Amino acid sequence: MTCENKATSDVRENLPSALRRLTTADEVESTVGLPASAVMLKQISALDEGCRTVLARCPIAAFGYRDSEGTSRTTFIGGTPGFVRVHSPTRISFSLPEPGDPHGPVSFFFLLPGVGEILRVNGSVAARKGAETTVDIAEAYVHCAQAVLRSRLWQLPAPAESVAPAASAAEFAGDGPLHRPGVAEFLAAAPFLALSTWDGSGGSDTSPRGDRQEVARILDGRTLVVPDRKGNKRADTLHNLLADDRLSFAALVPGRTGVLHVRGRGAITDDPALLETMALRGMPPHLALLIDVEHAEVTGSDAVARSRLWTPGAHVDRGTVPDLMALAGEHLAAGSATAEGGPPAFLLKAVGAIPGMARLLRLVMNCAYRSGLRKEGYEDVEPGAGSRRRGFFVRRRAADDGGTGAGATEKPLRAVRIAELRRETPSAVTLVLEDAGMDLEPFDFRPGQFFTLVADIDGRPVRRAYSASSAPGSARLEVTVKHVEGGRFSTHVHRSLRVGDRLAVRGPSGSFHAGPQLPDAPDAPDALDAPDEIVLVAAGSGVTPMMSMIRTRLAVRQGRDRIALLYSSRSADEIIFADELTRLAKDNPDRLTVTHVLTSLDGRLDADGVRRWVTGLSPARYAHYYTCGPGPLMDAVQGVLTGLGVPDELVHQERYTSGADTQAVAATAPQEMTVEEDGRPVGTVVVEPGQTLLDAGLAAGLPMPYSCTVGNCGDCMVRLRGGEVTQNEPNCLTPQQRADGYVLTCVGCPLSKVTLDIADQ
Repeated sequence: MTCENKATSDVRENLPSALRRLTTADEVESTVGLPASAVMLKQISALDEGCRTVLARCPIAAFGYRDSEGTSRTTFIGGTPGFVRVHSPTRISFSLPEPGDPHGPVSFFFLLPGVGEILRVNGSVAARKGAETTVDIAEAYVHCAQAVLRSRLWQLPAPAESVAPAASAAEFAGDGPLHRPGVAEFLAAAPFLALSTWDGSGGSDTSPRGDRQEVARILDGRTLVVPDRKGNKRADTLHNLLADDRLSFAALVPGRTGVLHVRGRGAITDDPALLETMALRGMPPHLALLIDVEHAEVTGSDAVARSRLWTPGAHVDRGTVPDLMALAGEHLAAGSATAEGGPPAFLLKAVGAIPGMARLLRLVMNCAYRSGLRKEGYEDVEPGAGSRRRGFFVRRRAADDGGTGAGATEKPLRAVRIAELRRETPSAVTLVLEDAGMDLEPFDFRPGQFFTLVADIDGRPVRRAYSASSAPGSARLEVTVKHVEGGRFSTHVHRSLRVGDRLAVRGPSGSFHAGPQLPDAPDAPDALDAPDEIVLVAAGSGVTPMMSMIRTRLAVRQGRDRIALLYSSRSADEIIFADELTRLAKDNPDRLTVTHVLTSLDGRLDADGVRRWVTGLSPARYAHYYTCGPGPLMDAVQGVLTGLGVPDELVHQERYTSGADTQAVAATAPQEMTVEEDGRPVGTVVVEPGQTLLDAGLAAGLPMPYSCTVGNCGDCMVRLRGGEVTQNEPNCLTPQQRADGYVLTCVGCPLSKVTLDIADQ
């Protein structure tokens, strides 16, 4: 046990009731002091151009609010630059995925990766529609860089620190929320948090807190202490707690994509013995916050994961955003214009207009940061180091990422817009997609392959795989989506999407496609003399990849090729592409035959029915067979073809599953994942509760192989070398692949510490 932890342990004997509390504003101000007038003049009541530029470049923000029941919550929102929509200088909106239903006063601070200063915005909820939250702005101002500098937020820890259990997460007394899985370990590694409080007159404040070690330290099973070191003396948090002791915070660990959410009640103490335990080089904080924790939980954060805050190249280009200290100077000049007793506004504007003044101001502020933090006991303070990468969270080999997998960054999505919505049946609709920009590029794929569609639903990206139903090579891609009861994505498509709406696509993916596939056998006929025949069996929406094959072959192939389709539908009005299939068969009688089975009249298509149909066709010896539909039909077709002596290499299957969400039971605590390639370590990361192996690896910049991201294509299949993984079911793994120890990282979640080999596919 370190001396510091020993001192903290000694204090615990008298906690928490024996500690002195500060209960009045006079007590707080006698310790903290009063802010200079210039600090308060930097506050503006509407977003100026500089603020709007920051919001357009900012990928993530801390957000504090209270829900309809008065529960305090702090979370991180965003995921991509410009996630906040600015409707006017006093109104913004954004998506809040969690079902928190914010009411009343709310507060934000916006983080620019690599930048120390923070833009803070306070306001109140004006409207809430689904996940979209609209806020009226009351004030905005620039917060100094001390919290970020103290925490070294943008500098990743050394590998040994980042994944090894922290020594300070020792056992502590008492039952309580801090004993929940992963909480103590997260706190021991978290140097930064966003703390939300509320005053008694309808105001909210979310402020950053940072420290060189743990920013919040455990005293017992339900008590935390947060040092309050010297700052700009606004002391908004402290004054708020005097009026309303309810608070919440969200903590970050550099390199991890999880967030620790805590809520409880706070008090202010100046107890000398407790403060001494948090001293740096003999300098204790002037005050501390005691938090009686009511709830604590570590969860995966979509906003943090998508923001890629700690991946190479994540830091903002300084040339694309204003220097926030210069922006604060502009705000000060604006505030001085209407204030009494402040510095003359014209003088501030004149000084700010001097060439090179912004750079000089930055140098002065960096010196001030360095001097102030050293006086507090911080060593190795380097204000400019926030944009440098000191060490890596992942342990990686020196070789480049050009081998297996996707490299260190996620494959880009292709932005598309809906050009047309075409109703095929009462339960199926075709989306006609084209590039969202001015240049319309063709969609290249093999007939039968699928694309992964990504839509923002209630503030979260939701991904589903759908086969292309159009022929390749066109500037328009068609995918046909059947509505499934309980299917989140299909319901969104059928009820919410309109022409002009935007989506994203990834792909193509999948090995189920029609191409030149003559078997390599000595007695096989010459390719020019072989009848090019395909036999298709589909049920329901399984006809969509078949439609791509049919359209492609009839459009570009001539001669003796034959296509036979056996298509099972529930009823006549549920036959997808009914009219077109009828027309194509009529126009190409020697090339296409279509046989329908209506289960409401004829009963379910079974093995006997498939056998009679196939034998009646008398297909050529080297015909290829393609089947797509639910598992029982696929098994029946496979059994029939095996019984007829059709070689396995001529049979191709595409299993589809219900569009309803089928989430695997994931671990409730963070788990360590080690990635190897041919037995050589590539990296080690922490997989947060609810996060997939793939998402954790990509967020850390590991070269994870993948394509569809929804468990359909198998490109992310890796061998599990150690540990236990649970996966969403069903997926594309075969029984043999499961038996051989393979898992799909895109739908796999760890139940323990795991080791994966990405080269052994």
